[in-house]
Amino acid sequence: MAHIGLDARLTHYRIGGISRYITALVSAFETLPLAHNLTLLQSRKSNDRPSRKFSSRKIWTPPHHPLERAALSVELWRHRFDLLHSPDFIAPMRGARRHVITVHDLSFIHYPEYLTAASRHYYNGKIEASIHRADHILAVSEATKRDLMEILDVPAAKITVQLNGVSERFCPLPREASTPALRKHDLPDDFLLFVGTLEPRKNLVGLARAYRDLLLDLPDAPPIVIVGRPGWHYEQLMSDLRAVRIDDRLIFKSDVPDADLPALYSRAIALLAPSFYEGFGLTALEGMACGALPIVSCASSFPEIVGDVGCLVDPHDIATIAEAMKRALLDSEWRGQQSRTARRRAAGFRWSDSARIAQDCYDALLG
Repeated sequence: MAHIGLDARLTHYRIGGISRYITALVSAFETLPLAHNLTLLQSRKSNDRPSRKFSSRKIWTPPHHPLERAALSVELWRHRFDLLHSPDFIAPMRGARRHVITVHDLSFIHYPEYLTAASRHYYNGKIEASIHRADHILAVSEATKRDLMEILDVPAAKITVQLNGVSERFCPLPREASTPALRKHDLPDDFLLFVGTLEPRKNLVGLARAYRDLLLDLPDAPPIVIVGRPGWHYEQLMSDLRAVRIDDRLIFKSDVPDADLPALYSRAIALLAPSFYEGFGLTALEGMACGALPIVSCASSFPEIVGDVGCLVDPHDIATIAEAMKRALLDSEWRGQQSRTARRRAAGFRWSDSARIAQDCYDALLG
């Protein structure tokens, strides 16, 4: 049996996004028969037990360190992995006989102005090297695969699309089951919802301006609940949001645990995601699984995720975003129909399918 290493160090440092991808993939692997031995690589600072089925090894090299690729290569040498899967873009210079990486997006190329100078240096220098070093790439959407081919000249044969899934815990909750979470976080009964990292790429300023225009027609519109933690250029983002002058209609919550998200999704009138760019758009999928109507950007991967459910809006067109929110608030019959359609579509995205795609990739590389 071959020996596979799966880099799970990031889960100690962050929640959501890529960490959720890693955790969900490991959980799905636990339900599948694997033809190879799998070892999870953990941060040396972590006290968690990542899996009851797979072994783990503590790693000293932290993720996103300037010397990560070299240091991790030295540290992994003694493990003699036949294959290493790096879900967080960056692979070591040489950590195994074969290397697989997951590319979630190329936002660092599309929108370099939204990164800090240090982040631009890290991503531009290391991700491209990892992409060309990898034996195979898992791309989380057709949009990301297209970017890899068109921007970085990666051959199609080297890329496999591996759509994210949605956990079964994301499901519609009845009003009486969701109310405790709303009271816990001091939220109103009616609200529009945004979930994601607070950074310029998410187009929160555009969303706020569209909501300000909406208030001209619907002055009693429910507030927007914004759930997320600070990201790149957070201070400038908050300054720009204050300049829109609707502070009393935006409710910021940075401490909502994952366990409470299904309740918020279930009670949201609409899930708002007008991002300029997303590699996948997991929050839109989670919201749909709970019956939330998606109002999302027409850019990048969102059309793959939502299909014909909800509203696709131009992230640069404030009027279309405002009009979509207005329809969601006023047309309850349409909203109910879209909620049912959203749940049906979300049911087609399963982490077990994502795990099988990864497993097939491993098998092909290991022969």
